Amino acid sequence: MSLNKVSPVIGVFAALAAFAIDQIAKAIVVANAATLSAGISVFPGFNLVFYRNDGVTFGMLGGAPWWSLIALALAICVWLGVMLFRAENAVETLAYGAIIGGALGNVIDRVRYRAVTDFLDFYIGTTHWPAFNMADILVVSGVGLLLAAPWISARRSIKS
Repeated sequence: MSLNKVSPVIGVFAALAAFAIDQIAKAIVVANAATLSAGISVFPGFNLVFYRNDGVTFGMLGGAPWWSLIALALAICVWLGVMLFRAENAVETLAYGAIIGGALGNVIDRVRYRAVTDFLDFYIGTTHWPAFNMADILVVSGVGLLLAAPWISARRSIKS
């Protein structure tokens, strides 16, 4: 283990924060499901909706047994947890934490509802992007941060 190895605490905190953000947002949506079922226009190109997605990204694997998607997500989270503890820098631990927290937020939905609660609906004209949620944003942001981590770390090393 290198002397400048980063503590996984940042990643664990990021996972907890991501999970909390996702679950709070979904609780608000579920509490207002009757109103959101028809959709509420926030501004042109964006609606808040209430939708349950039994698949994964963009509805892929829709109709797959709910427990199989939970098992897959948990296996990936375990692998990401190992990677978090092996991370070389704070950016990586933050990224792994965001991904894990978001993924676990969707796992909780699958356990409770056998589907994921989606509520963010972006569109242009009559063409709608598939609805998504905060967990999805956190997972995608974490992946983006993970991809950028080597570049960010290199820039930080140059400044030091």
